[in-house]
Amino acid sequence: MSAPEGILESSVTEWLTASIDGVSDPFQWEFIAGGHSNLTFLVTDALGRRLVLRRPPLAHGLASAHDMAREHRIISALQQSPVPVPKTLGLCEDDAINGAPFYVMDYVDGHVVREVADAEQLLSTSARAHASESLADTLAAIHHVDLDAVGLSNLGRHENYLARQLKRWFGQWEQQRTRDLDLIDAVHSQLVNNLPNQGPATIVHGDYRLDNTMVDRDGNVCAVLDWEICTLGDPLADIAMLAVYWTGPDDEQSAWESGATTAPGFWNRHQLIERYAETSGRDLGEFDIYLAFANWKLACILEGVYARYLGGALGDRDPAELEPFKRQVDSAARAAATLLNIV
Repeated sequence: MSAPEGILESSVTEWLTASIDGVSDPFQWEFIAGGHSNLTFLVTDALGRRLVLRRPPLAHGLASAHDMAREHRIISALQQSPVPVPKTLGLCEDDAINGAPFYVMDYVDGHVVREVADAEQLLSTSARAHASESLADTLAAIHHVDLDAVGLSNLGRHENYLARQLKRWFGQWEQQRTRDLDLIDAVHSQLVNNLPNQGPATIVHGDYRLDNTMVDRDGNVCAVLDWEICTLGDPLADIAMLAVYWTGPDDEQSAWESGATTAPGFWNRHQLIERYAETSGRDLGEFDIYLAFANWKLACILEGVYARYLGGALGDRDPAELEPFKRQVDSAARAAATLLNIV
């Protein structure tokens, strides 16, 4: 089987055999996931050993979101903590090998649950409940990591996380928006003027949700994935993003329309938030502001995806096929404005 786009087979094969102990060529290659995110490939060697290779997308977006050395550093550091991450095996920063930097890690045997059908096929009802609990507890574990002990205290600035995020994503909105949406500007202004005080900085994953983890058959989180926008800052932004991504069986639909967690057995949003508060010991007294921020950020993220797809990132498509992106942007903006009593 020839290598998929994104893998220069000859030079990557040579690098793997020279750099990773115990692997044997020839290799089989399988594209796992990607798009506007970093690209992930399953690599199987001649003896059946499975590895995972991560590289930037073929058309780069935010350069800081595709820094392979930084992502490799974070995952390597977290191997010294209770946070479940794959074992890193090697980093290649020579663009000549594969057209862009990449890193390699061990394959983790688990499930990525993206759709209701995945949840119902792969997890029992009780496992879905346990997955909810494990997600909240794992996020609390991420936020309890001792930055000095794992060598990540200089990963980024510690202070003013929400202010930095508002500046960054509003800039992205201004560059990529496909239309005027007054609520984005109104929510941005309201948040800038009403930011809560931030406590001590922790690791912030930045995109923590069910399908950015792997779970085993019992629902235990066995690996946290996709650390590409991880930094240091306010941990409550992470639980707010998880809540915005989450729609439980009896919840009002979130602006994020992925429905995996609507399957019976998963907790509702309030249960998830309460479990995090209990496990982390953090005060969620100003949580509505964080939820408003998370909805607003989701709107900015999805508008960027929508703009790229309108620009041909998926090839020529009927604009009607892309309507769900626009709908979710509008819904997230309205949700943020409602939480701030703007509408």
